Amino acid sequence: MRFYTQQHPFYCGIDLHARTRYLCILSQDGEVRLHRHMTASPDALLKAIAPYRDDRVIAVACSFTWSWLADLWAQEGLPFVLGHALSMKAIHGGKTKNDTLDSQKIAVLLRGGLLPQAYVYPAAMRAPRDLLRRRTPLMRQRAELLAHIHTTHRQYHLPEMGKKIAYKATRDGGAERFPEPAVPKSLAVDLALIGHDDQRLRDVERSSLTTAQQPHAQTLSLRRTVPGIGEILSLVLLYEIHDITRFPRVQDFLSYCRLVKCTKESAGKRYGTSGTKIGNAHRKWACSEAAGLCLRAHPAGPKYLTPREKQHGAGTALTLLGQQLGRTGSDMLQRHTACDRGQFLNGSGSGADAPNASLDNHGLSLRVVLGKACVAASLNA
Repeated sequence: MRFYTQQHPFYCGIDLHARTRYLCILSQDGEVRLHRHMTASPDALLKAIAPYRDDRVIAVACSFTWSWLADLWAQEGLPFVLGHALSMKAIHGGKTKNDTLDSQKIAVLLRGGLLPQAYVYPAAMRAPRDLLRRRTPLMRQRAELLAHIHTTHRQYHLPEMGKKIAYKATRDGGAERFPEPAVPKSLAVDLALIGHDDQRLRDVERSSLTTAQQPHAQTLSLRRTVPGIGEILSLVLLYEIHDITRFPRVQDFLSYCRLVKCTKESAGKRYGTSGTKIGNAHRKWACSEAAGLCLRAHPAGPKYLTPREKQHGAGTALTLLGQQLGRTGSDMLQRHTACDRGQFLNGSGSGADAPNASLDNHGLSLRVVLGKACVAASLNA
């Protein structure tokens, strides 16, 4: 988790809603200069902060209404901090919670350098990313409809259709197998909705691919060299990662993909794990999906999975495969090279095929650190 630690004469915290907001401005010594409820309009905000405009920073929690405020501040050339809503414990853990207290707590956290930051996604890529995210609910609805067709066959104890009904050409004649006249009507509704979802999915995928192809053609082609990653998963990773350099180490990348467990520890004792919901759910889905597809596309995939299934179980083994794919993808983007399919599953250890995994907290290679330690020890001897 990153924290905003820069110093300014004034700190502005905003509890933002769709139509209203509560504004709190603190000076550097902690004095409340302004605490006001107002409408959520750009003109009203710029007018209210005009006396404190010089060298001040504004912060807001990452609710669904923050994007226009970030764009406004970018146009004004002023610093903007997006607070990580799930990690702002000073707001969630209070005995009393309201807009007045929330705005002041945001300003206090910002002033003290304790405001956890979320990533401010660029405005140019925000709309294409949101369009691609619309594909997920469409796919889930389509899967539910296909499952209902199979469940109906089992309900009337009829044999399976023997075809993959996900394809339109293999769905004909399935409704006429039922003796009850109401059942074909029910399945006709399912088939009609599936056909509608298929059309919408094609439109979303075609539009997203066309938008991303011209400026990001090289990045997409590099991602597709990883086994299990095709057109759709490469698009998802493109729009959900954006800039790989914002992750200093590969461990940070895997953590934000929800591929590692965060332990709770005190006085040498472990108290379980936490933070399972902190991270990018879409990136987690993409890595998990790529792991399943890699088992089909790469001959070394089952060989990599089998010993880990015996040691950790099937679920954890798939997660480990997703971690390896995440390391490979991170290393590819850092180096701007294609994936070496003969090596990415044949390495050993947590740092296999990911040199950045061997970095310590200071960004130095552990090999360099150990080498310097050995030299120092020999000189002292």
